[in-house]
Amino acid sequence: MSRAVVDWDAEAATFDDEPDHGLRDPRVRQAWAERLRGWLPERPSDVLDLGCGTGSLSLLAAEQGHRVTGVDRSPAMIELARAKLAGRDAVFLLGDAGVPPVGEQRFDVVLVRHLLWALDDPGRVLRRWWGLLGRGGRLVLVEGVWGVVSPVGIPAEMLIGLLAPLGGTVRVERLSEEAVLWGRDVEDERYAVVAVGDRP
Repeated sequence: MSRAVVDWDAEAATFDDEPDHGLRDPRVRQAWAERLRGWLPERPSDVLDLGCGTGSLSLLAAEQGHRVTGVDRSPAMIELARAKLAGRDAVFLLGDAGVPPVGEQRFDVVLVRHLLWALDDPGRVLRRWWGLLGRGGRLVLVEGVWGVVSPVGIPAEMLIGLLAPLGGTVRVERLSEEAVLWGRDVEDERYAVVAVGDRP
């Protein structure tokens, strides 16, 4: 059950119009590609992109040599993602990102952007996602607190607290000052957390 009630099928046709969604501006696209290069392993890896939307980050990951599995609950978003990555080493699954339909498969990276804040019981969801990682895997979460009048989201300190019981090492990158990522200046809190597992 999600706290954010949005008809994502209805949003799909115009979703990529937002600069940080469609990454159509070459400068915005390059900025996200550089960030992703720093978050993902250098070697070709298995990346699970949860709440993948139209597949913009999936495409960047695939272009960097990674094998991508995308999950989204919107059939319209999945259709657009499949078209965007046609011919790439990528597969897209219709399903709940909070409970990904990937069976026993394990991944080197679980990549999630702008989703955790909207899910009920984020601590439980994080434990589930953490369990999808293979040895030395990493959880990459791009989140924030959007808006200044009626803000919604999850503050970085809260997310760090939720990750603490899982172990591993956690790195936070503040992204609010990186206007090129968003296609404009922003005043709210935006950040990325990279949590790397340490289990043998």
